[in-house]
Amino acid sequence: MQQVILTLVFVFSSLLISNAQESNTEKFGTVKVSVPNVLNNNGTVHFAVFTKENFRMQPLFSKVASIENGLSTATFDAVPIGEYAIICFHDENENNKLDFEINGMPKESYGTSNNPFNFGPPQFEDAKFIVGEDPLTLEIKF
Repeated sequence: MQQVILTLVFVFSSLLISNAQESNTEKFGTVKVSVPNVLNNNGTVHFAVFTKENFRMQPLFSKVASIENGLSTATFDAVPIGEYAIICFHDENENNKLDFEINGMPKESYGTSNNPFNFGPPQFEDAKFIVGEDPLTLEIKF
């Protein structure tokens, strides 16, 4: 009887430890994003990944990619599963910022995930997407 109780305790403890390890293991995905219609090969394209909480502020992840034949691509590995949005822009003059006209209109091309057509600054709700365990491919058009 005592051996049965010890076996049950061992099995139950193993299950608890196994479940605790599974819940502490964060899962990740990969996001590959491309811009197929960059107007020219001058400069670079800056890509930034945001959550709702930090949208249009400090990105969680960012990359700068070259342009070849009007195409620029960036891949983000090990992105925790969740909800995100991407903003990217063509830094044609390579000053590491999106330049604006005096009236507030961008001088350089930009786009967001889901390619929404908005007047005014991008909105998270329009650009959001879900990162899961399967690789995700996005195309953003300027």
